[in-house]
Amino acid sequence: MEQGHVHKSHKQVLNRLARIEGHVRSVRTMVKNNRDCPDVLIQIAAIRKALDNTAKVILKDHLEHCILRAVQAGSVDKSIVDFETAIDRYLR
Repeated sequence: MEQGHVHKSHKQVLNRLARIEGHVRSVRTMVKNNRDCPDVLIQIAAIRKALDNTAKVILKDHLEHCILRAVQAGSVDKSIVDFETAIDRYLR
């Protein structure tokens, strides 16, 4: 898989990850301050959802950018194998 290219959603993904990072720090503080378990679990669920939504943006970008470019370059087989490997790892 080619490295160093920038997808159209690059900035959006970075912004989402920054928000998730802040959210994780807040949950850490909640645990440190002995907040109730249900409150912590609700926030962890929100983080998981935010990560899943970020993954969807990356997935869409990959399909629109990398897979399309691989088809145009005639190297779709390797691109599909790499994509399947990434999906398998993500879904584990």
